[in-house]
Amino acid sequence: MEPIEILIFTAIAILAIVVIALFIFFSKKAIIKRKLKKSELKRLSRFRSGETAKIVGKVEFVDPPLKAPLTHRKCSHYHVKIEEKKTSGNNSRWVTLVKEEKQVRYLIKDGIKYAYINDSFLKSYIVQDAKYSSGFWTDPTENVEHFLSSKGIDPTGFFGFNKTFRCKEGILEENEEIAVYGHGEWKDAAELALPAKYGKVLEITATGEEAIYLSDDPDTTEEQPQNHSTNRRTENARKGRYRK
Repeated sequence: MEPIEILIFTAIAILAIVVIALFIFFSKKAIIKRKLKKSELKRLSRFRSGETAKIVGKVEFVDPPLKAPLTHRKCSHYHVKIEEKKTSGNNSRWVTLVKEEKQVRYLIKDGIKYAYINDSFLKSYIVQDAKYSSGFWTDPTENVEHFLSSKGIDPTGFFGFNKTFRCKEGILEENEEIAVYGHGEWKDAAELALPAKYGKVLEITATGEEAIYLSDDPDTTEEQPQNHSTNRRTENARKGRYRK
């Protein structure tokens, strides 16, 4: 291979890597996880009205739960994505056929305190832990086939052979731990049309042009480790101020 050809090939490879890296960095999943991981974590017991921060708590159903389409699991929120592999000559690509997200009302419990998301301006990333595929030798599950049919999609093609699908589903189950970032105001449960037994509930809303961020990814619910060296310097400085 000539030097100029090597140079061109290298440049194309580097450009492809950069494009892929940028795509991953600015993906919806990456943006939401990055926001939640960097945000200040506050316990509900210490959250004051008017503050904007991240909370972590467990899902508690308020409305009757939904039934997730692909697994029939009870949940308060689900996200389903179904793609079909399309082939043309030597090229193939995945085409999204269904992208559906639904939710009902639920609370976020932290200790004996509760929070409630009361805004539709929400950016969520739910881990898609249920994955199915179908193809020439693999039939879709009964639930997947029923869901496809409900959307008017025939799972078979010419001569009755299975089409190639990949299906993903993510849900928020009862008692599942989630992280939520938003603006909080303490209100009476009745004021939020919630059962009075919950007393004071932290209403979570968006702030201006910034959405509420939500995820059940463990990376977002774990408390981030503090910088111990910085903490030691701060502590030494604090002690120094009070030396006589």
